[in-house]
Amino acid sequence: MSKDQEDETGGEISKVLDNLDEAGDDETVSVGQVVEGMGDRSLAPLLLVPALIMVSPISSIPGTPTISALIIALIVVQMLIGKKGLWLPAFIRNRKVSSERMHKAVEFLRKPIGWIEPILKERLTFLTVRPGSWVALITCLLITFTMPLMEVVPMMASIAATAISFFAAGLLVRDGVLVLIGYCVVGIGVAVASYFL
Repeated sequence: MSKDQEDETGGEISKVLDNLDEAGDDETVSVGQVVEGMGDRSLAPLLLVPALIMVSPISSIPGTPTISALIIALIVVQMLIGKKGLWLPAFIRNRKVSSERMHKAVEFLRKPIGWIEPILKERLTFLTVRPGSWVALITCLLITFTMPLMEVVPMMASIAATAISFFAAGLLVRDGVLVLIGYCVVGIGVAVASYFL
């Protein structure tokens, strides 16, 4: 892979943040506007969006982990069946957050993404294509089943969202190392949950 190809691959995550920052109007941004802002691209960037939001300060809004889990589950199921466009029910598409909150969330995420992007490249790609991608997606789906229960334990919701973020980013840029890190974060989450329960 050429250096230009590597730069383009790594920049995919920043493009997701840019689309988030530009979505909506002066006061609010809806889920539907975020989806439309992503355009006719694969579902991998859309899978990354709710996961990143859950890692950001927006996750402190009551109900956000549950809604994010539902969105992630719907995206994963549609990725597994090979759907190109994303369908979301109206009550989810119409969910809104203030543009100011979204902007702050994006700014919060830019620094860690800026650290990670320069080292991203296509590697261990067997983990990012079928059947390896199916395993990652099914793992994400299983995580979403537990996220509504994590509303009362913010740290656990953040761990779950971090794992999904690594899976989604890995699938997006075809970097299997990120997928492996996702599995490691899942293991940490299971260990932490076992300790507290």
